[in-house]
Amino acid sequence: MIDVKNLSKSFGDHLVLDNLTQHIYPGEKVVIIGPSGSGKSTFLRCLNLLEIPSAGTITFQGHEITDPKADIDKLRQQMGMVFQHFNLFPNMTIRKNITLAPVRTKLMTQAEADDTATALLRRVGLEEKADAYPAQLSGGQKQRIAIVRALAMKPKVMLFDEPTSALDPEMVGEVLDVMKELARDGMTMVVVTHEMGFAREVGSRVLFMDEGHILEEAPPEQLFSHPQNPRLQDFLSKVL
Repeated sequence: MIDVKNLSKSFGDHLVLDNLTQHIYPGEKVVIIGPSGSGKSTFLRCLNLLEIPSAGTITFQGHEITDPKADIDKLRQQMGMVFQHFNLFPNMTIRKNITLAPVRTKLMTQAEADDTATALLRRVGLEEKADAYPAQLSGGQKQRIAIVRALAMKPKVMLFDEPTSALDPEMVGEVLDVMKELARDGMTMVVVTHEMGFAREVGSRVLFMDEGHILEEAPPEQLFSHPQNPRLQDFLSKVL
């Protein structure tokens, strides 16, 4: 589904990603772990060109999105993105937050978008919040709404950039539960997270990044139980 070849990204003289090649297949749950500053979020943001790569190519469902002629807005509609901070529109109701993009992009009529929003809100247990505003919600509820808003566009893949790191500890579980359900339903997911339990339980493959390189990748049971790379061994000894 996503084909990354020789991807590099620099900010000025600082090389953040160094010649990464990676293939993400339909239905995979790829979880990216590693220390802060290792390039995890930059890699994720390059996948939908929120960061423009300095070198290399990214192909999504057969379309090279790094081609200057690519219709990135159209391709991006199929790539849901959930951020660390929820980025909900504070002046709009929850329903309006969810329906704005599908209606604006003519993916759905307003009536269809309203029906979709109701169904998705029911799915995450927040149907009664449709007419509330973001300020009236807890952090965990806002993040569940952010996931619903991305799902309303019927994406082919969901990208999660540390979706629980800004939450109070007791709210983390409710967001991870929604993500686990998405995984069970077969959604292709790429998740940057510090939640090792989630990586172990949900990931079909875990990538360990440090200093702009993917130092090790393996199924979670192998990566967590028998880490090969010394840097990964050191990292896991501190976080597990």
